[in-house]
Amino acid sequence: MKADRNKTIDISVEEGREYLERCISITEKSPLEQIIDRTILGDTFETLKLLPDKSVDLLIVDPPYNLDKNFNGNKFKKTSDDLYEEYTEKWISLVIPLLKDNATIYVCCDWQSSPTVGKVLKEHFYIQNRITWQREKGRGALSNWKNGMEDIWFATNSKTYTFNVEAVKVRRKVIAPYKVDGKPKDWEETEWGNFRNTYPSNFWDDISIPYWSMPENTAHPTQKPEKLLAKLILASSSQGDVILDPFLGSGSTSVTAKKLGRHYIGIEQNEQYCIWAEKRLEMAETDTTIQGYADGVFWERNTNALQQRFRINN
Repeated sequence: MKADRNKTIDISVEEGREYLERCISITEKSPLEQIIDRTILGDTFETLKLLPDKSVDLLIVDPPYNLDKNFNGNKFKKTSDDLYEEYTEKWISLVIPLLKDNATIYVCCDWQSSPTVGKVLKEHFYIQNRITWQREKGRGALSNWKNGMEDIWFATNSKTYTFNVEAVKVRRKVIAPYKVDGKPKDWEETEWGNFRNTYPSNFWDDISIPYWSMPENTAHPTQKPEKLLAKLILASSSQGDVILDPFLGSGSTSVTAKKLGRHYIGIEQNEQYCIWAEKRLEMAETDTTIQGYADGVFWERNTNALQQRFRINN
């Protein structure tokens, strides 16, 4: 039995048959209108071959890292750097024909696989940056530093691409407020604190991994937070654009795209994860909130909660 505050989505395949039936499988080349805003149940390496060319505006990829990991019975085994490079090259070669000329690509990885991923991306795309995400939580280690970081490579298909920097400002607390003629300079004075909206850097320390009391949380072992996906989507796509995630997992990319008015295509081979994704997409019909994102800005950890409490109490 879960505690009342435990919001984790962990319904079984048996319990979630109605959600599994909402997914589709494809066996031949499919037009965009047949697959848009759908979860595709299937092997991504076979499914990608059947998607329409030049249909994707934004590609977000969270592939299995080069680690031993059990994804609900589908086991990924750690291998050599050379073989992981071949694995990365394999899925990249399949997504290239699907990308529009001005498409953007984001690829998640850990510190060990990051050099390999960056090397392959550089051979095919224009590398724009490497984002480092401080995920806060990490497994303790007695003989090494605890790993609390992940990388996200930012690449583009050409030198022409979308980047909406005004849409991804971060609201930070002002520690030492500076005034000119008695008025705030470059910051806002509010009843719940002093804040400044700043342009984002490539170091993200304001995003926690999903945890048990968050409605978005699932039992997936490597789920990415909606707040992280929201930054990628708002910065690198526009309303109505098509976003593809070929390793969908429990659906964070599709759900966040839906909440932000974008179209999505998600591919996932595990029935359990497809069910959780569809359950979350159903929840997004009535709840479009993204924890940590409000009033058009991304809030630092814990500050948005303070604002919400102020609103409730007043």
